[in-house]
Amino acid sequence: MANMKPLQQATSFFPPVERAMIEPNGLLAMGGDLTATRLLDAYRHGIFPWFNPGEPILWWSPDPRMVLFPQHIRVSRSLAKRMRNGGFEIRTDSVFDEVMRACAASRQDRQGKTSGTWISQEMQAAYSRLHQQGQAHSVEVWQRGELVGGLYGVAIGRMFYGESMFSRVPDASKIALVSLCRQLQCWGFGMIDCQMETAHLASLGARPISRSAFCTKLAVLIDWDDIPTPWCFDAPD
Repeated sequence: MANMKPLQQATSFFPPVERAMIEPNGLLAMGGDLTATRLLDAYRHGIFPWFNPGEPILWWSPDPRMVLFPQHIRVSRSLAKRMRNGGFEIRTDSVFDEVMRACAASRQDRQGKTSGTWISQEMQAAYSRLHQQGQAHSVEVWQRGELVGGLYGVAIGRMFYGESMFSRVPDASKIALVSLCRQLQCWGFGMIDCQMETAHLASLGARPISRSAFCTKLAVLIDWDDIPTPWCFDAPD
């Protein structure tokens, strides 16, 4: 990080993503803040924040980039059966802050090891503000009146940026993701940003693409009007 210049607090612009470091993969900049203006500017350019609580904000744009095309979501027979028979209800944008807290409480690091959460109170407050502005959304899985799983992320135009998922019963986060993909297909969304590559995401149909391909697709997808909020899912099962 010795050659990296901190971001100035007064600006919302980032260096070109091509300047991101090779090791650690995708580290682009440090510093700045988590205002809605800066966060949305970051997402529009294929950049996201990821840092440990108490440390400077780090901004990333890895190459390759893990993405999920909504039409490519993989639904196993066992998962489809659980969705039909598990008594689950899908809601959206009803308890966004609770979903974020649940993700923070049961977070694993990007190598799959249990660790302290990177979803700090600072991050929760920032994305709550994005939710209030209609840019961040939660997909919630309920069972017998209890929140048992879900996910949250950011939407710009026809692009969705997945941030985190959680499950309190088996497969609840998968059910949230499948429900999201079905609805995004109906709305014409072209891509879900999964950020980093994991075996779990790959098993659900996500795959890595080059950063240049990601940014090319991104530029087209964000150039659409946003879906009105709060979100309401109406895709067929």
